[in-house]
Amino acid sequence: MPNRRIVRLNEQFRREIAEILHRDVRDPRVREVTVTGVEVTSDLWLARVYVSVAGDEKERVEALKGLDAASNFIKRVLGGTLHIRRVPELRFVEDDTLVQASRIEEILNEI
Repeated sequence: MPNRRIVRLNEQFRREIAEILHRDVRDPRVREVTVTGVEVTSDLWLARVYVSVAGDEKERVEALKGLDAASNFIKRVLGGTLHIRRVPELRFVEDDTLVQASRIEEILNEI
């Protein structure tokens, strides 16, 4: 289980990245992106940012490309707002739990 510092950093990163995407990133590909969670490694080298993207497969792929393109900008803004020695590399990962939940709901409705 991660220690309290990592848990706190995960939540702080989630809030800050969501705010940066909403406020500062102008790429239209990332408009329908919701940050669902962040997992920072204990050495602060990498942060996996889980995102949910509204739309079809093409829009999801484009949104992830837009996030990858904006990752250095987001990292730079995070460096200015968070008081940590090193901002980790950001890896954006599609969070498909909502898709899986809707599939399960459809299956249950068919029963």
